Amino acid sequence: MSLPPLVEPAAELTVDEVRRYSRHLIIPDVGMAGQKRLKNAKVLCVGAGGLGSPALMYLAAAGVGTLGIIDFDVVDESNLQRQIIHGQSDVGRLKAESAAATVREINPLVDVVIHNVALSTDNVMEIFSGYDLIVDGTDNFATRYMVNDAAVLLGKPYVWGSIYRFDGQASVFWAEHGPCYRCLYPEPPPPGMVPSCAEGGVLGVLCASIGSIQVNEAIKLLTGIGEPLVGRLMIYDALEMKYRDVKVRKDPECVLCGKNPTVTELLEDYEAFCGTISDEAAQAASGSTITALELKEMQDKGEDIFLIDVREQGEYEIVSIPGATLIPKGEFLNGSALEKLPQDKRIVLHCKSGARSAEALAIVKNAGFADAVHVGGGVLSWVKTVDPSLPTY
Repeated sequence: MSLPPLVEPAAELTVDEVRRYSRHLIIPDVGMAGQKRLKNAKVLCVGAGGLGSPALMYLAAAGVGTLGIIDFDVVDESNLQRQIIHGQSDVGRLKAESAAATVREINPLVDVVIHNVALSTDNVMEIFSGYDLIVDGTDNFATRYMVNDAAVLLGKPYVWGSIYRFDGQASVFWAEHGPCYRCLYPEPPPPGMVPSCAEGGVLGVLCASIGSIQVNEAIKLLTGIGEPLVGRLMIYDALEMKYRDVKVRKDPECVLCGKNPTVTELLEDYEAFCGTISDEAAQAASGSTITALELKEMQDKGEDIFLIDVREQGEYEIVSIPGATLIPKGEFLNGSALEKLPQDKRIVLHCKSGARSAEALAIVKNAGFADAVHVGGGVLSWVKTVDPSLPTY
């Protein structure tokens, strides 16, 4: 369905703006009126990472008058494979500042607003209220639900995208005209069920594919052209080079945007709502977590331990802790790993950062290995505190 333009047009375009946006101006559907609307628009991009990079660059090039960037992270070398708004010289720099510099280089006519903070329930409503449209480039469920809830409560549309390995998804959520994110995903997946990009990886160019679709939808909403992805979920398979869309209907029983909403304000704790690890894993890890330095001491003393790496083969090939045996978490979930565990050695588990090993620890303890432990911080902590010469990812 077509929707009315989200913003009113600006009073005029300068001579410089006419020159810059001439290829837009000669498109009948955009024209002078559409470009004036883009000039008058205020768009916030949540995240300056994989999706935020192409989104911000193309929003700037398109002539969106005000671009907000919210990100509190710093540029890491592992970001450069896909976060093309940053360069080698930006490593260690605040992402929001690095992204803003690139945006200004692409289009100095854009007013850039930097929000170098972590989005939270304390600031999300105030920040969102200053913008017409939100582009969601986040990579975790807690922030996605918070973005959705704030947008619904403020009556604002937002363009959502998601990426993982070779697969991407995009949609437009606008409760006034269609479903919200909770209509599609009423509850977050169980902790540890869906790996993050940091755990499972992502094809770098996939970010450009989904990010550009998000910008395309943003332009359509701002100018009132075409049929936006309201009520539709676009699914992209980069390996098979296939696009398909699925209808998403507004859930009349949605707890947020349904007929009788029970969620009428932001939740107190979105991290708790989504859960980083299960209650069983948290309970198992309580009192059974060691540091990387403690693991090194155990090895140096020659203690009789069986060190298990529960990551995937590809991660193990990048970096591993000496002496670790690879048994991926999936084998603990299906039970096949238990027959590989020695009865006469203390089990020590680790992963990348500690979440997956905590889940595996719960399974191991339930199987009777009462003295089993896991390494808090995982291999990243090992590299940081024991052997900084090893690579990270």
